[in-house]
This record gives sequence, structure tokens and C-alpha cells, in this order.
Amino acid sequence: MKITSSAVSLNVEDVEASSAFLQRHFGFREEMAADGFASLGRDDAGMNVIFLRRGLDTLPADQRDDHAAGLILAFTVDHLEDELERLRAEGVTITMPMTEEEWGERAFQVRDPNGVIVQLVDWNAASAR
Repeated sequence: MKITSSAVSLNVEDVEASSAFLQRHFGFREEMAADGFASLGRDDAGMNVIFLRRGLDTLPADQRDDHAAGLILAFTVDHLEDELERLRAEGVTITMPMTEEEWGERAFQVRDPNGVIVQLVDWNAASAR
């Protein structure tokens, strides 16, 4: 097997709202879109984020009404503190304050308009120890 690309696909109520949130605050661009569907990418993300509207007939019946709950969309970034301040300045509510784990991971979280958790993380603190 050869994997040529990767994506995470999330079912949400309002595809346009989640798409706009990632574009505005995280620099993603919409690569494909249709009614109830949007695929977003960044050159440096290593994957696409796909939003599907809940209830789409193209989804298997046992998945149609699922919501992207219990999932954390995590992005490892440089300059974590700068990203935290930038998002605050843009009016994004920080739903989990900056935390640091004993192994050196630091992270904070926000939620998009559909409740999807977006976490920014760095591992730099671990290598500094």
C-alpha cells in the first residue's frame, strides 16, 4: 500500500461555518466544495480537513446523524504563545487554557461554530528538558 494523501472527515450541522472558521483563523483554503461538503487544505498541514453536513444521503445510514463529537483536531505549531495571542486578538474564545503536561507537551483549545475542538500544540518544551 502507498498512501498518497490523508484527510479527516467530520460531520457537522453547518459546513460553511466550520469551513469559514478554519479559513479565517487557521489559514486553510477551500479546495473543493459542494452542497453539504467542503474540503480544506494547507500546504504544510499534511492532510485535508473535510466537513460533511449531517444527514447527507451519500453517507452510510449508520453515520448520517453522527456529529464530530469526542474528536480533537490537533495541529502542532511553532510559537504556541504567539498563536494563542493571535487567536485571542481575533476574538476566538479559548475553551481550554494553555496547559503543560509532565512530558513537555503544551496545548490550548478552541471550538469552531459547530463545537469541533481545535487544539494547537507544541512539543518544543519536551526537547528543551
